[in-house]
Amino acid sequence: MSSPRRIDVHQHLIPPAYRNVMDRHGATAAGWPTPAWDARSAIAMMDRRSIATGILSISSPGTHFGDDAEARAVARDANEYAAERAKDRPDRFGFFAALPLPDVDGALAEAAYALDELHADGVVLLSNVRGRYLGDKEYEPLWAELDARGVVVFIHPDAPPMPMLEGMPGPLLDFPFDTTRTAVHMTLNGVMRRHTRMKVILSHAGGFLPYAAWRFTAGAQFNPGTTPLGILTGLQRFYFDTALSSTPSALPSLLAFAAPGHVLYGSDFPFAPVETGALLDSMLDGYDGFEPGQLDAIDRGSAEALFPRLADA
Repeated sequence: MSSPRRIDVHQHLIPPAYRNVMDRHGATAAGWPTPAWDARSAIAMMDRRSIATGILSISSPGTHFGDDAEARAVARDANEYAAERAKDRPDRFGFFAALPLPDVDGALAEAAYALDELHADGVVLLSNVRGRYLGDKEYEPLWAELDARGVVVFIHPDAPPMPMLEGMPGPLLDFPFDTTRTAVHMTLNGVMRRHTRMKVILSHAGGFLPYAAWRFTAGAQFNPGTTPLGILTGLQRFYFDTALSSTPSALPSLLAFAAPGHVLYGSDFPFAPVETGALLDSMLDGYDGFEPGQLDAIDRGSAEALFPRLADA
């Protein structure tokens, strides 16, 4: 491509104050080293990889380290920092606002502030917070508010409540599992059936959800009020990004399952190594199974439908 075109819905930032909080708590992204980040380096990467705009978000471990008041302050600081980057370069950056779950009242307040005052492009939620998954009934007020506003919700995985395997940090093995787990939990508990205005993006091609979706429909026999078709319909309401997932083995399953227009480009910068990102981009560009126009939709068109402000960027 001659000029940057892609819209990257899975790109992270690490504000200096947030890094300090992580260091103070001894926190990492489930055992993965925290990389360096600054806006200039991010734009340089985007230019190399034909990314016009990156929608920035906080990654694992999120903003809540055990204290609600601290979490509210951490989320506010991170969101204001991200908003400044987007304000400086609205053509190159947008952002998903971090929310201080499991503090639902704090999350509602921060969502209103970030969307109304900071003009966030959506919100980011982690797949679980201390073992509480996103279909939990305690989160229903938040889902109702996000749906009423028609918000784009980006779900990023976190470590599941289980020990990591030695030599396999959470992002390598456990994150795809946890994304799948929370998506199924949301669907079985009716979140996707009740709230049809919001758009929900799952990281990393939805974990292994596309590959195993039909298996999950059997959950209807254990969940009164659900049907196999209803479960499948709910699962197909999700959107999926290609971060770390645009491989010849993953793309066929993803494209066979996802609804038209529901696959979006993702880089996972700066957590994904530079060499890995370049390799995955080449796999995406070189995949020979796309229908006409499908790669253009993944690169940009489908994201323009979710973020109309970028349609003319």
